[in-house]
Amino acid sequence: MKKVLNYLFDHRTLSREDARQILVSIGKGEYNEHELSAFMTVYLMRSITLDELMGFRDALLELSVPVDFQGKQVMDVVGTGGDGKNTFNISTLACFIVAGAGFPVAKHGNYGASSISGASNLMERIGYKFKNDQDALRRELDAANMCFLHAPFFHPALKTVGPIRKNLKVRTFFNLLGPVVNPSKPAFQLIGVYNLEIARLYNYLLQSEQGSFAIVHSLDGYDEISLTADAKVITKEGENVFQPLALGKTNVRPDEIYGGDTVDAAVEKFLNILQGKGTDAQNAVVCCNAAFGLLLTGKFADYPSAFDAAKESLLGGKANQALKNLIQLQ
Repeated sequence: MKKVLNYLFDHRTLSREDARQILVSIGKGEYNEHELSAFMTVYLMRSITLDELMGFRDALLELSVPVDFQGKQVMDVVGTGGDGKNTFNISTLACFIVAGAGFPVAKHGNYGASSISGASNLMERIGYKFKNDQDALRRELDAANMCFLHAPFFHPALKTVGPIRKNLKVRTFFNLLGPVVNPSKPAFQLIGVYNLEIARLYNYLLQSEQGSFAIVHSLDGYDEISLTADAKVITKEGENVFQPLALGKTNVRPDEIYGGDTVDAAVEKFLNILQGKGTDAQNAVVCCNAAFGLLLTGKFADYPSAFDAAKESLLGGKANQALKNLIQLQ
């Protein structure tokens, strides 16, 4: 690692293959925590390159526990995290709304590293048992249109760096990898990013893939559609900027989507919203994100019809029923 660090400290970048080999070595536990901390810090000092991102991704997928849903096309709705906004779990709520609308979701997530409540913190607290048993995951998809893939169960390399990320308490390049290493290789991906530079990287990365994707970013820094500012949405068809009123029929203040100071607070908000007790602002935000996910399926003529389907799933109790069906199987 000393040779790699000196190379990087000299303001040079890694080739795709070098990046792959380094992350394979990390996954095999060949470096100590101090070396890993220094390596991760490099990418706080400068932006990751496309070759580096692709190489790291190659390694994680190479080392991952594969997931086979036997031809069933699944969706993932996920954010990079690291935006420093500490919202409630918008993407996880959007997943249940999509599931309630009748589309299977394989949500990939982890414990919060730079936020209080990551998707795994939430799912664990509400009674979901992490697993990588294929049959069990398929049963969950059949019963609830939803299953959860806790990243360390599928990516052994993440077990090595998890404690370091938690201690650093800042975003690292692993935040960027999470959304693009779902081992089920979803056909539909809605990915939220914390800045436009990362949006462009993902766009380059995903353009060559067969699946359908949308990359979303609120221009005031949220890694999701927050309705607190205009939102940029990037798909294979191009880029568009949308105003909050056009998407959610309302403008939202940052305090209205704050997640709270504890995991318990985040869980309470999550369950309230899923049970139809959310505020107008909370409902609008989660339905907007779910609507863009639903649009990817090609089953909706336009955004308004997808948004209406999301609202029906949430307010009609279908999203909450998806959660009940999922937890009953634990």
